[in-house]
Amino acid sequence: MEHHHYIIHKPYGYLSQFIYELKRKKKLLGELYPFAAGTMAIGRLDEDSEGLLLLTTDGMMSEIVRGKKVEKEYYAQVDGVITQDAVDKLMNGVEIGFNGKKYTTRKCNASLLDVPDLPPRGQKIRDERHGPTSWVSITLKEGKFRQVRKMTAAVGFPTLRLVRVRIGNVYLNHLKSGDVLEVASFTL
Repeated sequence: MEHHHYIIHKPYGYLSQFIYELKRKKKLLGELYPFAAGTMAIGRLDEDSEGLLLLTTDGMMSEIVRGKKVEKEYYAQVDGVITQDAVDKLMNGVEIGFNGKKYTTRKCNASLLDVPDLPPRGQKIRDERHGPTSWVSITLKEGKFRQVRKMTAAVGFPTLRLVRVRIGNVYLNHLKSGDVLEVASFTL
């Protein structure tokens, strides 16, 4: 069986799924492109997050990417001017809530960022009069529910915008929001 693989730039406001059975109308991935039957998102980005998402019809590829060996890099715009001390705490692991329990995140890579060259988000984040913002890069090998958002909040800098820019060796590069690129395979 020939599998199909896609690299997409998930826009803000979309769910990382193809079916949504609750009554509220939601924007779904299937609205972006005529994906092959059986296509599934590898991992997820929540509705408020954007950026790199891999899709495939190959369940084994999905297991490999979601495993704990493949790095996922995120750029987070945070409320306030994040300090090096806060970045150091992120790198060493912080305590967050997960499934009603306390969980300490694994060590990760994190660094301060200049404002990255990203397309503007569809919905305005906020006005400058509400105070400064800054950016941090966080690279994880795990992915708990809303983990990056919980991590930045745990060190006192809540996330305002979250963009995944890399999964393994696959980069968002200059894909525009909503773009879909069909590829022969993923080189992770």
